[in-house]
Amino acid sequence: MAVLTNTNGLSTSGTGNGPRTRIINLAKSNMTEAELTAALNYLAAGDVAGTNDAHTIAAVAPLTESGVFTSGTTDDVQVMIQGTGAFTAASNFGIGSTGVTSSLLADFTLSM
Repeated sequence: MAVLTNTNGLSTSGTGNGPRTRIINLAKSNMTEAELTAALNYLAAGDVAGTNDAHTIAAVAPLTESGVFTSGTTDDVQVMIQGTGAFTAASNFGIGSTGVTSSLLADFTLSM
């Protein structure tokens, strides 16, 4: 993680990736590829303005020893999203993702 200095001379934590970057976890026992795809599409498209806005997906990392997503086996996938819109963690996250739970792990805001 970078330590950035803003125009006021104050050091703040940040990634240098954009004005706001969040790391979220998508979790479900034995998640299928269809469920993961539905959750990622929901993140990218957004839904209710001010509750779940559209975001740019910057990275996807399955939490497996090999780093490879296996449909019907993988339980957790971490996703880096960028955008200043709202994100609301929830169970049954996204359309067609029944049982997928999203949670916020980190929230980096760049204030220059």
